[in-house]
Amino acid sequence: MKGNLIIISSPSGGGKGTLIRAVLKTIPNIGYSVSYTTRQMREGEENGRDYFFVSRAEFSGLIEKEEFLEFAEVHGNLYGTSIVQVQKEIENGNDVILEIDVQGAESIRRKMPDAVSIFILPPSFEVLRNRLINRATEKRKDLSLRLRNSINEVRQYEYFDYVVINDDVEKATADLQTVISAERLKRDRQTEAIQGILGSFDISKIITLGEQT
Repeated sequence: MKGNLIIISSPSGGGKGTLIRAVLKTIPNIGYSVSYTTRQMREGEENGRDYFFVSRAEFSGLIEKEEFLEFAEVHGNLYGTSIVQVQKEIENGNDVILEIDVQGAESIRRKMPDAVSIFILPPSFEVLRNRLINRATEKRKDLSLRLRNSINEVRQYEYFDYVVINDDVEKATADLQTVISAERLKRDRQTEAIQGILGSFDISKIITLGEQT
């Protein structure tokens, strides 16, 4: 059985990264697709774990080689999702989480309509603003750009399958876990297992067992 492709998106400061890290620690058979980006590495980040940090020239080369499932320019930086990474995990039966912006999410939904899309919504603009200020990873002009863009980004929630309101981290994490578990329990996701069980309900076996009792 193939795994699910799970799109998780939010405006910057929505907290999607924190929730994803929690889910990866608690749900088995789930992987994370590390995106490529041209933005600068932030303090505490690690190349190959958080992102593959590349130059614009390197990114352009990957585009020419058609290495990306999707790519977009966000807040002045390029971001892209590796086709090979995603396909390998899904074929191995693992769910794959894509942490991407709303532009990338739209592109993925067009190409892969079976993907599960989840929008992480902050409880208010003020909370979002405070989160971005407190993490202190952007210059003033970059912070202003992200806040301006968030006004349009939050309105994209209506195009997603699920919305998780990230007011309380523990509750939001539990909600995200619930969505992933529920998707795994869908009837068409369990066809092979169901058919195996139904196969055991063979009328000839039932008659034989009845005669033996």
